Amino acid sequence: MASRTTHPVLDTRALNRATLARQLLLSRAEMSAGDAVAHLLGLQAQNVKPPYFQLHARLADFRPAELAGLMESREVVRMVTMRSTIHTHTAHDALTLRPLVQPARDREITYFRKGLTGVDLDRLAERARAFVESEPRTMGEIREELLQEWPDADPQSLSVAARCRLPLVQVTPRGVWGRSGQVRLTTVESWLGKPARAAQPVDEVVLRYLAAFGPASVKDMQTWAGLTRLREAFERLRPGLLVFRDENGVELFDLPDAPRPDADTPAPPRFLPEFDNLLLSHADRTRVVPPEIKGRTWTGNQAHCTLLVDGFLAGLWKLEGTALTVELFGPVPKAAKEEIVAEGELMVAALADGSADGSVDGSAEASAEGMGGAGGARGVSVRFAAIKG
Repeated sequence: MASRTTHPVLDTRALNRATLARQLLLSRAEMSAGDAVAHLLGLQAQNVKPPYFQLHARLADFRPAELAGLMESREVVRMVTMRSTIHTHTAHDALTLRPLVQPARDREITYFRKGLTGVDLDRLAERARAFVESEPRTMGEIREELLQEWPDADPQSLSVAARCRLPLVQVTPRGVWGRSGQVRLTTVESWLGKPARAAQPVDEVVLRYLAAFGPASVKDMQTWAGLTRLREAFERLRPGLLVFRDENGVELFDLPDAPRPDADTPAPPRFLPEFDNLLLSHADRTRVVPPEIKGRTWTGNQAHCTLLVDGFLAGLWKLEGTALTVELFGPVPKAAKEEIVAEGELMVAALADGSADGSVDGSAEASAEGMGGAGGARGVSVRFAAIKG
């Protein structure tokens, strides 16, 4: 085995381009929505609409009806998996990734143990499962059902315990583009009509993670998964992987045949929704987020939609109907601004296609002020906010 000091170094731009290629953000892929959801190991879906924006940024000719159809046919589902957050997963991954991260969900319950004094967690899971499998229920209904047996327990702790112990999915119409629906839950097995499965082998998931997010360190994958102790899996796989270093000497692993484009490869602007996994799935996020603007994608607990320029985080955006407002963190060349306008027009037009009023259903949130800028076609307007320092 070669000394670690001899591993080739990948600088920040090289890591950026490699990650964008894996994330289908250097050029839009000719790929189905279902295949993209599988390749990306799920789409962060804390809110209803972001998965649709994520796929538009990555796929050629994507239309919301494609993902909506997969939701309605139960080929993809919304459920809590990595980092205790809601993701849109293929049916296969819903059944097999949730068991992989179940130890983290079990640990999560321990933070609420004071509110669960006297609660038999196995009995809680059994009662909650029977309740939600009889028909989908709201979390409030689940909580009230459990309080009947444990009236002295903390209601929020009971809810957390049910969500952590059971693989609950949000049933449609929740998550379907152009429709609305209260969050109602049942088990993934009941919704899909399939029995529980064993967890995907961790080595297999490591390889899939590298295909979607690599090159990456052990800590990077642990950040994405919300798991610990993954070093052993990487070591087992080391003989078949390439190994690099970043500029700080951190060891990075990668698939031998994965794309690693030249650092000077052009990266077009991309509009990403709040909670896009590109910005959440590495311990060291400088491959996408310049250090000087770290933390600017959040205001309190509010996550903003983000804009990539030349592959890096460069601004925020918000959409109201067909009016798109862009707030840049700094000046960009005129040509880049024109590309931003064109990409914004494309996004709004594509995602508004087929809606009753021509607007994008479920616009995302961001802060912007001091507007003044360019306009677009098909009723789309793209405006630039005053640059904030």
